[in-house]
Amino acid sequence: MRFINIGYGNVVADNRVVSVVSPDSAPIKRLVQDAKEAGRVIDVSCGRRTRAVIITDSDHVILSAIGTETIAYRLSGNDGDEDIESEDER
Repeated sequence: MRFINIGYGNVVADNRVVSVVSPDSAPIKRLVQDAKEAGRVIDVSCGRRTRAVIITDSDHVILSAIGTETIAYRLSGNDGDEDIESEDER
């Protein structure tokens, strides 16, 4: 099992991630709201703007302040310690 840094000291198991999507569309906003009502949201954005929504195989929804491209880059097998991280965590 490999863990992916999703920002601010938080990690997620890469084999549990089903999708990483942008939070801007109306269907994703509804998905997040429905998950909040069901108690399945994990907010790891530390009070910052949500830039990625991670959907897991257990139907949990994780809100992250790290961008979708950065998380996808890290999921692809790269360590994620390059300049992309510092740019997204501002």
